[in-house]
Amino acid sequence: MSMPLLGERFPTIEVQTTHGPMTFPDDLNGKWTVLFSHPADFTPVCTTEFVSFQKHKERFDALNCQLVGLSVDQVFSHIKWVDWIKERLDVEITFPIIAANDRIAEALGMLHPAKGSNTVRAVFIIDPDGVTRTILYYPQEIGRNVDEIVRAVKALQKSDADGVATPANWPENELIGDHVIIPPATDIETAEARRKTYECYDWWFCHKTP
Repeated sequence: MSMPLLGERFPTIEVQTTHGPMTFPDDLNGKWTVLFSHPADFTPVCTTEFVSFQKHKERFDALNCQLVGLSVDQVFSHIKWVDWIKERLDVEITFPIIAANDRIAEALGMLHPAKGSNTVRAVFIIDPDGVTRTILYYPQEIGRNVDEIVRAVKALQKSDADGVATPANWPENELIGDHVIIPPATDIETAEARRKTYECYDWWFCHKTP
């Protein structure tokens, strides 16, 4: 098993989760998946993240996207933590949490020795074919922005569906608003045609309504 790279199939792993055994990502074939690792159960930043992911779960569901958590804690720790969150914070965590070991976490690039022995806050967005499409890393001391992860899934789906790219901060870009970017032309004829078909700053920077 090698570290996942963009555009490559995510390695298949056999894992135990709070929802039972799973072959990941094969069991989620046909769905988008957000796999996110956390340093440890029963820690404050991780608790805020899990509550936030759960509160935004309907947004992921609407995108046909499954949430899956992961740390190197044992599964009974995950179960007890989920129980604590439900009892004390009145939030029921309904997505599975993988109980990984150091070998799996290290192979997936989630263990960074300079940041200690716990998993960092890694995020992998995996498409319905099991291909790794986005990788994000955050240090233990910074909680993730769930809105950005939702945005990334939406942008990937828009790119796949329409063969376009999305600008910074899409759909609220400072230059072109919610427009999407047309891939640059690869020949003179197409470059000239694009300037007549789309709104363009130049032949290599054309955009259109989504």
